[in-house]
Amino acid sequence: MTAAGDAGLVRGIRRWDLVALVLNTVIGAGIFGLPSEVFRRAGVWSLLAYLVCAGLVALILLCFAELGGRYTGTGGPYLYAREAFGPLAAFEAGWLLWLAQLTAFAALANLFVGYLGYFWPAASTGNGRTAVIVTMVVLLAALNLMGVKRAALASNIFTIAKLAPLLLFVAVGLFFLRPAHFVVTGPPAPGSFTASVLLLVFAFAGFESAGIPAGETVDPRRDAPFALLTAMAFVVLLYVAIQVVCIGTLPALAGSARPLADASLAFVGGAGATVMAAGALVSVAGTLNAIMLFAPRLLFAMAERGQVPAAVGATHPRFRTPYVAILLSAAAVLWLSLSGTFITAATMSTLIRLFIYAITCAAVPVLRRRAQAPATAFRVPAGDAVAVGALLLCAWLFAGSTFVPARNTLVAAGIGLLLYAGVRMMRGSRAGAAVS
Repeated sequence: MTAAGDAGLVRGIRRWDLVALVLNTVIGAGIFGLPSEVFRRAGVWSLLAYLVCAGLVALILLCFAELGGRYTGTGGPYLYAREAFGPLAAFEAGWLLWLAQLTAFAALANLFVGYLGYFWPAASTGNGRTAVIVTMVVLLAALNLMGVKRAALASNIFTIAKLAPLLLFVAVGLFFLRPAHFVVTGPPAPGSFTASVLLLVFAFAGFESAGIPAGETVDPRRDAPFALLTAMAFVVLLYVAIQVVCIGTLPALAGSARPLADASLAFVGGAGATVMAAGALVSVAGTLNAIMLFAPRLLFAMAERGQVPAAVGATHPRFRTPYVAILLSAAAVLWLSLSGTFITAATMSTLIRLFIYAITCAAVPVLRRRAQAPATAFRVPAGDAVAVGALLLCAWLFAGSTFVPARNTLVAAGIGLLLYAGVRMMRGSRAGAAVS
């Protein structure tokens, strides 16, 4: 029998289910286009850019791993912020991370219809686009409503399906490498190399969600750190291997809009390009399923702690899922997906994540010094120094963003403050009415 989680939720997510969920969230559609973008900026040095980026992101990831090893409740970064800094910081973290999840879903939903247009042109415009997005949101919401075990099983299937073409691409492509393509003529311009690292940081985003469904994870204190470290190590190796194959098999890599499909076309033929396009569709769908699992759990965690209406935290009597939060999240992503574009939503999502990273990293030294904080199952060596390095990285990344997206992110944070004040006033009014 599966143990009960938070407020009647079922602890049905096992260790390798969580690894699959992290892989599903991190490996989206970006890897199908990134190799050419990074190569255009750094050439063969792009291989080093992946490793440098992985080292920088590891600082942030280690902070999440240590905090994930402390707690068994639902919420992830929302819970960490509440424990370290109190209800205001928690509300901001929960609000912003929920918004980041929604905007990421909207971005990928628009990317999905774009890739589907490769096989069915009508799907990418007009009524066809609307029908595809509505159908996709309804199906994923229904899947998550019917139980976390089903959602986790679907995530496992998506993970296998999305990794299969990528691993096949690497396994076959390694036999067609041309050593002449790896000749280094000189180091890239510092600005270009930095830009490539900056671009790649966002390709690793998504790992922050691992702690969100802790209330439905069998052993979250041990499984969350394991899932983070295992999934990210695999992602780094996979990304570097894909870049090696792209460089070694595609002479015109810098100018390719679909580098994996073009490389496959070069060493396998038309069938390879078709497989890569289909792989991109499966990859995006898997990430969308993971987001549909994670986003409602944030609302559920906030409802549990009285920061949004209690009705949002209701669980379904049969399926034991937070069905109100799922329906609200599904409605929000549907509106954003139909009204927005890929670039707008993607930029918003990535910058919001920097706030979440900063709050979480800052929580590490605070909770280390708090006697009543639960012990962690995973303690990072030199954790204070790691947290400071991660905070500096977040500041550097945000400073490198353009004005409009940064302004919009700050506006979103400001709206969160207004919402928090509004909720506090409503609760105060109700308390006063009850006393009188």
